[in-house]
Amino acid sequence: MDMTLVGLRVLREVAERGTITAAAETLGYTQSAVSRQVAALEQAAGARLFDRHPGGVRLTTEGRALLRHAVVALDALDAADRELRGGDAEDGPVRLGFFPTAGAVIVARALATMRREHPRIRVSTREGTTPSLVRALRAGTLDIALVSSRPPHRSPDTDAPPLRAEPLFETRLTVAVAAGGRFAGRDSVTAEELAGEPWIASPAAAEEPLLGVWPGLPGRPRVRHTVRDWLTKLHLVAAGAGITTAPPALLPAVPPGVRLVAVEGVAEEWRRVSLVHAPNPATASANAVAHVLRQEAAELADDPG
Repeated sequence: MDMTLVGLRVLREVAERGTITAAAETLGYTQSAVSRQVAALEQAAGARLFDRHPGGVRLTTEGRALLRHAVVALDALDAADRELRGGDAEDGPVRLGFFPTAGAVIVARALATMRREHPRIRVSTREGTTPSLVRALRAGTLDIALVSSRPPHRSPDTDAPPLRAEPLFETRLTVAVAAGGRFAGRDSVTAEELAGEPWIASPAAAEEPLLGVWPGLPGRPRVRHTVRDWLTKLHLVAAGAGITTAPPALLPAVPPGVRLVAVEGVAEEWRRVSLVHAPNPATASANAVAHVLRQEAAELADDPG
């Protein structure tokens, strides 16, 4: 097969982003250039690598097989480049992904610890939804990721070889309310009391619908404000603009004027935080970051405040 490095990098980017358009924007290419690279790869492979659908593209079985080998080849070239530049394999870069609420506390604490204990390891981070983080792990553009899941906590995806998911801790979902608002001084609220409240939620998407709204409430929720950043959501709560969901692990980052309260009258909502590893063997640097994340997660599990 006659495949170019550019073609393999395009394959990885399209697989991660899920659309030709998003891959082109990330790579700085035109859509037609990316399409041509994909077509050339398919011709060289003698197989269709992507299935097209209304929302974008998905890897075929042949595409997943080629991506696994492309990731190994591209990582090997990156490692060779670092070695030629005099880099130490044990102090190589680590690419860490995390779901939005993990950034304010566990990731920030872990990065502070890494700077103290492993100052030569360069950690880069990326926030994303769990599905987007899983795609990035498969594409080899992330080494490890913190993801969140709801029961029954299925595997992050069904591809082979499987990603390695390591549960860190579980936390019960709560609702963030204004300390001086309608629920002032309360430790809990009922589902009926929440029914008419204005919500502050993330933009809805097929993969992560209405993050910030309590799941399963009767009726259609009134989403008053749409915000991606969780700390912005909490500041809007403090300002009395509405309510949102939040795990107790966020307590150290909760701004003044916000309380986290339990919800009664509905089934408890639990979330599991897991550390997910790419299927390829982890580097010494990635193992060091994973160790620190485990330590920080254990402290949060013991004392979320």
